[in-house]
Amino acid sequence: TEAALRRVLERRVDRWARAAEAEGQPREAIAAAAAAARAAAAEVAKAMVATGAVDDAAFAESRARRLTRAGRSRRAIAAHLSAKGVAAETAAAALPEGEDAELAAALAYCRRRRIGPFAREAADAEARRKALGALARGGFAQPVARRVLAMDPAEAEERLLAARRG
Repeated sequence: TEAALRRVLERRVDRWARAAEAEGQPREAIAAAAAAARAAAAEVAKAMVATGAVDDAAFAESRARRLTRAGRSRRAIAAHLSAKGVAAETAAAALPEGEDAELAAALAYCRRRRIGPFAREAADAEARRKALGALARGGFAQPVARRVLAMDPAEAEERLLAARRG
């Protein structure tokens, strides 16, 4: 993302400034050069976006698809994209739409954690409560979590495979 590129370049400038200070160069000269380098880093990031080498929307689309397949909720994906520096509007456009996408992500989450329809033993009330809590912590809404936990294992596997096929 543009923000990530800018952060990388700024860290590089900071590393150079610390090395220059350790060498004994004057602080005023280092500060002036570092400020100019930070401004140049921002310009480089903007130029990379303008040429198409850095595309936040494409990054957001790709990452959202991957995270959905991995079993992350819409909320978790939005938080991840925000942390990566993707604008809220771009992230919202990249998020999978519809309850089916969220249901497929919840099923993938359950399969990875071996809970709900993918549990090894039959779920008692305590296991169901723990699974519901795990899904809630994963960012899934209660209706989606309850629907997934009530699903038959064969149907859950079938839906998960259908979601992976596209």
